[in-house]
Amino acid sequence: MERKRILFILGTRPEAIKLCPLVLWMKTFVDRYAVRVCVTAQHRQMLDQVLSVFAVVPDHDLNLMVPGQTLFESTSRILAGLEPVLSKERPDLVIVQGDTTTTLCGALAAFYQHVPIAHIEAGLRTGDPQQPFPEELNRSLAGRMATWHFAATEGAAQNLLREGILPARIKVTGNTGIDALLHVEQGLTSGRYEQTRFPALSGRKLIVVTAHRRESFGRGFEQICRALVQIAQRDDAQIVFPVHPNPNVQAPVRQHLASQPHISLIDPLGYVPFVDLMRQAYLLLTDSGGIQEEAPSLGKPVLVLRDKTERPEAVTAGTVRLVGTNASRIVSEATLLLESKREYASMTRRHNPYGDGHACQRIEETLRVFFGFGPLHERAAQPLGLRYGAQPQG
Repeated sequence: MERKRILFILGTRPEAIKLCPLVLWMKTFVDRYAVRVCVTAQHRQMLDQVLSVFAVVPDHDLNLMVPGQTLFESTSRILAGLEPVLSKERPDLVIVQGDTTTTLCGALAAFYQHVPIAHIEAGLRTGDPQQPFPEELNRSLAGRMATWHFAATEGAAQNLLREGILPARIKVTGNTGIDALLHVEQGLTSGRYEQTRFPALSGRKLIVVTAHRRESFGRGFEQICRALVQIAQRDDAQIVFPVHPNPNVQAPVRQHLASQPHISLIDPLGYVPFVDLMRQAYLLLTDSGGIQEEAPSLGKPVLVLRDKTERPEAVTAGTVRLVGTNASRIVSEATLLLESKREYASMTRRHNPYGDGHACQRIEETLRVFFGFGPLHERAAQPLGLRYGAQPQG
């Protein structure tokens, strides 16, 4: 049987983290798939760093990132840039992930070309198109165009069923981001990846902070900064904050936090150093969806700087708490975890509802049957590791 042409379309760091493991896994089946990768470079530097970790070299690089571009500009440029790629590759399947502008444009470009679409991490919903913005609408629209819906959890699958997606088109796989995380954690533990030196703690507990959501621009970030100042005044806390390059984040963070003695503002970290930072953390404060998924596998509690989350499973499991951007609420919840061993222990159970490291295999098994290759029995499920031949670079 002729090999099927699979085109991955991605553009941001989170997409690369969650799609690179699948790219590598699909490439091991050389008799079944001709795998091609197109990057839009919606996030240039952060994207390239992750591609390097997994030794994934794009076949098409649209290099469309422009500093300060609007959603109108990025959407129109990405969609136009994808047209000649699809015309040249003529894929049998396009694979997109998540909810970025690249995800929406990749799905729409494939739809225009009558190409089947596989949506990885399908079914995430808050029910509010403004939270997160524009991601909630991006993933919903991508889902309306998709042929295959690979949901990370049963809850996400139920969201899709409520929207009328046929059960036969939904597969619960776990999250491919956990495949990637477990691979990197193993590499750090074994010494394959070099560990990173962070600011000396001097007996203080390390609190890692990330924040970048559009809905928090303005007053939300002012409140977050107020809370961090109060937390940093404790004698048992050291905050490390990799600051997102967006000016709407940089301005308030630098203004309010740059002079605080127990707050270290650092540049955004590469994927491997950031996993290492999470491993060393006592507590994480974040508005990132990916960190909500990853931290439970590392046994780290998370306070989510959002009012709503499309990832309720960790909230239900007790490893994540929603605190919004209210300064007093952030301080109160952080203080509780810093002072109460019982509360902290209740959130550090290493239970992750988002995956076990086998998501890539489950996705390929579904696509294999879809394309008529039939089942494959000789490979047992195993987390992502150095089984691909190429040695990833740190």
